[in-house]
Amino acid sequence: MSRFSEGDTVRVREDYPLGHIRTPVYIRGKEGTVVCDFGAFGNPETLAYCLPTEKRELYKVRFRQKDVWESYRGPAADTVDLDLYEHWLEKKS
Repeated sequence: MSRFSEGDTVRVREDYPLGHIRTPVYIRGKEGTVVCDFGAFGNPETLAYCLPTEKRELYKVRFRQKDVWESYRGPAADTVDLDLYEHWLEKKS
């Protein structure tokens, strides 16, 4: 069962663990909107080490560029989409 639905506002967990992490540092702590749910896939953070893994939901999340890059001077409507696993996301109320 998916925790998030299209249109949900989420915040990317601000965490900096060691190892093979697929969530870019620049997006941690930022808020975005879930665009779609791709389904469940093996967790790449453990698959990278050839370890058994549980499946995790993968979402496309859209962020406003001006919220991601403090000095962004482009059009206010510019966005960036990232594919992020559920365990990196927190629901905003």
